[in-house]
Amino acid sequence: MKLPKFLILISLLTITLSCGDKIEEKSTLFAIEIENSKRTYTPNDLLSVRIKREENIPVDSVVYYLNGNHVTMVDDKISLKDEKLGNKELTAKIYTAKKTHEATVSILILSDVRPVLYTYEILETYPHDSNAYTQGLEFHGDTLYESTGQYGMSSLRKTNYKTGEVLKKVELEDHFFGEGITILNNKIYQLTWMSKTGLIYNLQTLEQTGTFLYNESKEGWGLCNDGKNIYKSDGTEKIWTLNPNTLAEKEFIEIYTNTSKIRSVNELEWVDGKIFANIYQQESVAIINPENGAVEGVIDFTTLRNQVTQHPSLDVLNGIAYKGEKDILYITGKNWDKLFKVRILKK
Repeated sequence: MKLPKFLILISLLTITLSCGDKIEEKSTLFAIEIENSKRTYTPNDLLSVRIKREENIPVDSVVYYLNGNHVTMVDDKISLKDEKLGNKELTAKIYTAKKTHEATVSILILSDVRPVLYTYEILETYPHDSNAYTQGLEFHGDTLYESTGQYGMSSLRKTNYKTGEVLKKVELEDHFFGEGITILNNKIYQLTWMSKTGLIYNLQTLEQTGTFLYNESKEGWGLCNDGKNIYKSDGTEKIWTLNPNTLAEKEFIEIYTNTSKIRSVNELEWVDGKIFANIYQQESVAIINPENGAVEGVIDFTTLRNQVTQHPSLDVLNGIAYKGEKDILYITGKNWDKLFKVRILKK
């Protein structure tokens, strides 16, 4: 595709456009019919639906559900306004005199906004340990905390970001591959990759105080928090909301643009009410609406890797930290020898 660069960046993009009817029960008596049906929908759409009957069976009532949640019909239409993005199952329970029937159809809801494209300017450059396979990056005050990966080399670090000095370092057990971190209520939460286990530390001492398990997702990639809830990526298009007390995964959003699904969501940072997500191997950061999963912006960092020392172990951008400064992020990558303070600019 000689596509706009925007679409290349977002080749974060593999969609599954599934729209054919799928009847959960092996009955041909009823089906859901969507008037003027489309391959994809947006939150602006109203679905005009009716039940198609193969036989003249009297229907007492019909109740509709979207992904198991009851939806209210207004003038025989279903509003998608407050729905999360992604593939959804629209189910009708059809009540007749003798039994209850069920019909289901799949719909795909995409974002109704085209992502804004951003670039960056480098404000300052700091030294960074080129042996650090960066997986998570987060400020607490002026102190930068970092999680590093690789089996036998994973760690949690407390650093002086201006000098690159590692002030304190905790090494993970060899069977753990360190992933993303976040800090909430004087605790550091660190993911591991495929062990389905998260680690909990005391913020001041870095002493490990506990663990937690992943109950739904298979892997751990990135973490961030909004001061109340913790958000977790698992390497797919999903970002999970965790119970801050039990760390159990409660629900998820799926990440979509106005055209496509975003896969391999990785390192996360909470910035002014949005989730900033590094997309693995794309050298770009998606700006995500945490309510529905819509990608509202994409920051192009594809040239930043050229600013670091090139060596055989150099790997992708993977480290986003926010210090509360408007439009400013701190960015590094796996085995990069520099940490960059950058200003985000609209293209």
